[in-house]
Amino acid sequence: METEEAPKKETLTFRMRENPWILSTFVFGLLVLILLVPFSGLTGNTISEKDVGEKLIAYYESAGATELSLNSVGEESGMYKIILNYQGSEIPFYVTKSGYIVGNNLVSITGDATSSSSDSQTEVQEIPKSTKPSVEIYVFTYCPYGLQMEKAAIPVAKLLAGKIDFKIRQIGAMHGDYEKVEAERQLCVEKNYPDKLLDYLTAFAENTEIGNCKGDAACLTPKINALYTKLGIDAKKINSCMTGEGENLYNAEVQNSNSKGVSGSPTVLINGVSALASRSPAGVLDAVCQAFTDASVPEACGTQLSSTSSVAGFGAGTSTTNTHASGSC
Repeated sequence: METEEAPKKETLTFRMRENPWILSTFVFGLLVLILLVPFSGLTGNTISEKDVGEKLIAYYESAGATELSLNSVGEESGMYKIILNYQGSEIPFYVTKSGYIVGNNLVSITGDATSSSSDSQTEVQEIPKSTKPSVEIYVFTYCPYGLQMEKAAIPVAKLLAGKIDFKIRQIGAMHGDYEKVEAERQLCVEKNYPDKLLDYLTAFAENTEIGNCKGDAACLTPKINALYTKLGIDAKKINSCMTGEGENLYNAEVQNSNSKGVSGSPTVLINGVSALASRSPAGVLDAVCQAFTDASVPEACGTQLSSTSSVAGFGAGTSTTNTHASGSC
């Protein structure tokens, strides 16, 4: 069921207008700008393969980036794949032929990054308040930034257990078939051991050896089985679920994500509305607690949680970058 890892679409753009401090901090050499642009209805003139690399560099230079150079331009999955050089690192970008960077949302490179017309962005909606907020974290199971957000959100989910409706939601698989397999596995753990799901997700995300397997079944299977043993999960029950129900559970999650227009990992929905939260337990707690009605805010919202982000990707360490890091898959 497992396959070799497909190319990772680690699309990197700047969040310039909302956070001016980003110029001083980089993730994989560049940070991500998440302009809240809806996926549907975006059209534009076709950009040639000859011009797309130069336009991409010009876009980032308009945002203040320097020392960028073009490595290569090619086509992959109907899009341009552009490799830029930045301070000795090769950074991959995926751009549609109409000139939109593929990431958490679509960002046009045909203008400059320091200005945009009002019709090219969607305003961030106010989070509605409720007595029991719904908190959904949408991820790809192997997305490093999705893992980072899970590690930030799970302590909050445990702290506010019973006070919020918390759920990790699956978007699909972009890194390879093994990402779909893991999504099915997590859905089966949730179905059969709902009280152990958060512990499984934490153990999975913090295990660097699992990450080093890169989805290879021979490497991965004994490590997953070790997690099962540690957490008291019956491997046979999970494997049976994956074989019998995994596909349907997975397809239902993909359909749900599509119906809500979610395509980027991580995406946080609080009471059904996209929410911006820093990837630290304290940041997530603050965002969630603001969604309670005034009369229903639990005492746990006053708890002091860590304001430091976990490292992006697999591992239990903390990030050396700003806790508002905005990378996405």
